[in-house]
Amino acid sequence: MILTKQYRCIHSSSCQCTKGHLSEDVIFLVFQQLNWNPKLIVTLSCVCKWFDDLAKRVLWKEFCKTRAPKMMLDLQSSGSHSVDGNWRALGKLLIYCSGCSGGRLFNSVQIPGHFVYRTRFSRTSGKSFLLPQCRTDILYVSDPCEHLDQGDEGDVGFFRGVFKSFLVSKVRKMLIDRAAKLHPTAVCPYCKAKLWDMLQAKMIPQSASCRLGAYEDCIEYYVCLNGHMLGICTLLPLSDSEEASESE
Repeated sequence: MILTKQYRCIHSSSCQCTKGHLSEDVIFLVFQQLNWNPKLIVTLSCVCKWFDDLAKRVLWKEFCKTRAPKMMLDLQSSGSHSVDGNWRALGKLLIYCSGCSGGRLFNSVQIPGHFVYRTRFSRTSGKSFLLPQCRTDILYVSDPCEHLDQGDEGDVGFFRGVFKSFLVSKVRKMLIDRAAKLHPTAVCPYCKAKLWDMLQAKMIPQSASCRLGAYEDCIEYYVCLNGHMLGICTLLPLSDSEEASESE
């Protein structure tokens, strides 16, 4: 991989790195040996704006390609060398369950966000979250991150996902055609873009609850302007969820 060499901080004259930086190709090789460790990428991003820019352009992209290679290849197969919302946002989506602790989304629960070791994202599962007329769109959705015994809410599951080429998707067109409103205050926890409420827009199919193993009337999710999805559901007891899967 050929990278443009840039040795000095190109963003800030007040940066303390006045004696220059390591070249981008050296940093690339170091992080390659570290298997694109996300905690170290975050640490490097805090050094100065030059390192933050490098992380956004290169390191998070390589992290995503290593963590989910087939998914990343598909998301870029339209010819784009980038993704909607930037690589850092997508990297965070791969490893971070947003939870709900700010009181603006999913008001019934207070569960802090947290990092997850590994999550499976499925393009096949994504079809279950789309209305029939939108199922030519491509959506990757995670398995629910389970938070059990949440008092009156029972067993809660958080899920997240990302659309391919959201700007030209049928879901986005339908949201605009229906004059769906953006949430007045909440933003996407991954890219800080505004959010559409899919429940309010009446765009949550019954198949979504079947796929998640959740109660049909206890599922909601949002999609941001960059095509990131985050949602919550109340999970059925194991025996009931197995029956729901069979009926699907």
